This record gives sequence, structure tokens and C-alpha cells, in this order.
Amino acid sequence: MRYLPHTNEDITAMLEKVGVGSLEALFDSIPESCRRQSALDLPAPLSEWDLNDHMDSLAADMATSPQYKVFLGAGSYDHFIPEAVKHLLLRSEIYTAYTPYQPEISQGTLQTIFEYQTLIAQLLGMEVANASMYDGASALAEALLMAIRITRRKTVAISRAVHPLYRRVVKTYLAPTGYEIVELPFTADGRTDLSAVGDLSTLAAVAVQSPNFFGCVEDLRACADTVHADPKTLLVTCFTEPLAYGILKNPGSCGADIVCGEGQSLGIPRSFGGPGLGVFASLQKYVRNMPGRLIGQTVDKDGKRGFVLTLATREQHIRRERATSNICSNQGLCATTATLYMAMLGGTGFRELAALNHDKAAYLKAELQKAGLTIAFDSPVFNEFVVKFPSGFDTTYQRLLEKKIVAGLPLAKYYPELADHCLVCVTETSRRADMDALVKEVAS
Repeated sequence: MRYLPHTNEDITAMLEKVGVGSLEALFDSIPESCRRQSALDLPAPLSEWDLNDHMDSLAADMATSPQYKVFLGAGSYDHFIPEAVKHLLLRSEIYTAYTPYQPEISQGTLQTIFEYQTLIAQLLGMEVANASMYDGASALAEALLMAIRITRRKTVAISRAVHPLYRRVVKTYLAPTGYEIVELPFTADGRTDLSAVGDLSTLAAVAVQSPNFFGCVEDLRACADTVHADPKTLLVTCFTEPLAYGILKNPGSCGADIVCGEGQSLGIPRSFGGPGLGVFASLQKYVRNMPGRLIGQTVDKDGKRGFVLTLATREQHIRRERATSNICSNQGLCATTATLYMAMLGGTGFRELAALNHDKAAYLKAELQKAGLTIAFDSPVFNEFVVKFPSGFDTTYQRLLEKKIVAGLPLAKYYPELADHCLVCVTETSRRADMDALVKEVAS
């Protein structure tokens, strides 16, 4: 099987067109000292079937389902994706559509994004949502920068119960700016310690995650009441599992000013970590400080409904150096996927699926407690929770791996005080037999 479609004749014709005699001559402008002097030491080529076997052998080194019973979540979740979503995404007008650089002739793309914005605003209880961003982590960083622009304050507070990799991205974003980050501890129940907020008059925003990294559901209304004691300070809430809002009160109804997070659960495969979908929404009064782009609905000169690129506050458009963000695009295909997924589930299906996730996690949590293990936090959880294993957990974890069970995410790397603790996740894809197998093994 050929990977490069150009024949020798094609290559010769192209070289003649640009006026060089060989492929090597294309690189004459690069000093010899900067060029490799010997051929790459690559293995011999493989036939297509040999290559398939080789890739299968590499994949066998990874602990993936269905060969393994995987109880990993931590920001990336395994959900069933309706076949209709997969089929529709393969239609060429959807699969090949890119960001609308000429929006007036991209009505199909614009309408799809408009529908996405509408569904996200309804799900999160917010007044306006943008056309999507790259992923949940960068969306949180952009939300805090947005709060800084709005309040003109230079310090933000972020809960330690926010996903540790999200916090790392926030630090990367803010490091060159001189803005200060204050981290809030979590309490014995796994929720954010709001008593540590301190002087609100210095804070642009307080950021919390719900359900948080430990799976615990934060009291967002209490967070809003505390944060809004200073009317200028904004409450930023984020999430990694949007499905939770099928049964939980949404952030907008609890007083959030800006809501952001990861939309991977909305019909997007895990794909070993990407791509993701950055979800972003806010109150209408902050819309001109929102990063990214916004699609609006209007009518043309004949009175027919049409869609327009209403706001595009990015550097590639008229804002230039006054742009709110250097986010240049949106996750168009992923946003389309999420739109199809939410539309197919509908409100009732979304609630039922969320309830199923909650109930399955509750079952495993109860069974592990019966087996003598300790649940670290007693707060309400959604589809993941923290389990404290007896001392010597590393040995237990490796033993389970040998039996093709991935017993969640060990937390010591991210929270040294939680050694021997593991974040365990259950979704609707988790079978009762697999959960029972995990309980049996950890109890033995």
C-alpha cells in the first residue's frame, strides 16, 4: 500500500515547475551544518497486513476496554454514542466543514453552531454560549482572563478540588501576565473551603468545579452567595462531566457568572485523550468580553431567517491587538457532534442517562463500603468517587492490572496527602458483573 500518492513523473513535473533539478535542491538554502548527513535508521517497510499485526501488538500493551475492566474517569469519560451520531458525522457536508471564514455563505455551519449554542445555554442555565473552544482546561483559563478584563483586578482564586491539569493550564496561561493565583483548600468532605477566600475586594474571580475532581457535588448556591458578597467578584464554575447537569441544578440557576468545561462526554470518543470540546457560557452583560466567536440569528432583506457571525472578538478579525483572546477557531466538528448527541437524547433521555450514571456509581460505592473499604469523602457524588485503600495500595493496584482491572486513578501524584487513595469512575457502560469483579478482587 502506497502512503505517498505522487509518482516519479509527478515529482519531476513539480520540480521543473519550481525550477530545481532534485528534491535535495529544495533544501539548498539550509546550511549543510544544519542538515542531516546520513539516512534515518528506520526499519524495513511492512506489508499492509504485517503493519496491522504490528499495530495490534503495540495496542496490546495498553490497558483498554473491552479486554480490560476500566474504572478511569478524571475528566475523560466512556459513554455509549448512538450510531446515528456517528453516521451523520460522516456526511461530507458535516465532516469536511471548517470554521466559517466566509460566514455569509456557510449557513449550514452557522445554523449548526447556533443550535449548539442554544442547547449549551439551556443545559447550563446561562444567557449566552459561544461557538465552543479547544478544551475544558483552556476554557477555564480563558474564563479567568475574562474575569480579569471585566473587573480590572489582578488576582484570581481557584479551588484545589478543580482538576489538577486544568489548574496547571491556568498557571501556564497566567504565568507571563503577572496576575496572581490563590489556591483554595478542600475540606474533609471533599468540597472547596470557601472560608479561605479572604479579601474578596482583591479578587477578580473565584473558580470552583462541580462535580469537582473528586466527583463531589459542590454547593454552587453557597459559593455564589459567598463570592457575591463583593458585587464585583465573579463566580466561575467549571466541569469535566456535563452529563451531571441532567439531574443536578445547573450553574446558571445557582448564580454563576461564567461557566466553562469539557464537553467530551457529549458524543465524542475518548480517543486516548483527544480531541476535546471547550464549552463556554456567561451572562449576557459580559458577552463583549467573551473569547472566541458567537453565532446569531437574523433575517435577510426578504425576511427569511438567516445566521451571521455576530461577534468574533479575536485577533484575526477587526479587533486585532484589542482582541479578547488569541483563540482563533472553535471545535466545529466536536461542537456538531455534541449538538447531534444532545438533540438525539432530548431532555428526557439526558435526565435518564444522568440518573443511570449516578445510580451505577452509587451501587459500586456501596459495594466497596460493604467490602470494608473507606470512601474518602461523604459529600454527594455523581459518577466518580474517591476510595481509600489499605496501606500498600501500589501492590494491590498492580495485582488488579495483572487481572485486567484498572481500578481507577491513583491520586498521590496530584495530591500527596491522598496516598493510597484512588479516584474510581462508573458510567452507563460499566457492567454490574465488572463492578462485582472489582469488589471481589479488592476484598480478597
